[in-house]
Amino acid sequence: MDDGHVGAIVADDGSGADPRKFAVALRRTLGEMNRLVHDFASTENVHPTDVHALSFVLDHPDTATPGLLREHLGLTSGAVTACLDRLEKAGHIRRSRADDDRRVVRIHYVPGARAAARAHFLPLAQAADRARDRFTQDELAVVLRYLDALNEELGELRAPRG
Repeated sequence: MDDGHVGAIVADDGSGADPRKFAVALRRTLGEMNRLVHDFASTENVHPTDVHALSFVLDHPDTATPGLLREHLGLTSGAVTACLDRLEKAGHIRRSRADDDRRVVRIHYVPGARAAARAHFLPLAQAADRARDRFTQDELAVVLRYLDALNEELGELRAPRG
């Protein structure tokens, strides 16, 4: 990836916020996260996209549905069904029908599967804790603001599905 255009937009002012270094660090972090996701997917005999689906189900503030998952992952309905079939077969999720509308399918993370995921990703959590311990609460608040802003901007880049 060429990130030279980033450097042309904002020059390094000596503050340590060189945009090229920032881009490299973000790609390196993404690469390390992808490695962990692929390792978990391989161990659990699922696709890496399925791991992203599990994360969505885990992080969703309400009970996730296939439609919400389709929108989040940018997949077709058929691809989401295949993903959920794999996750259900692997024992990670279960599907249920809503009591008030039997057409609505809800996705639930199986409690025992959460334990397996937590065990696999424990080294990630420990590394995050060690890294977080190197910063003050004020510094972490800035990092969190940046990550929230970046996620918001990236969310805007999603192509609308028709």
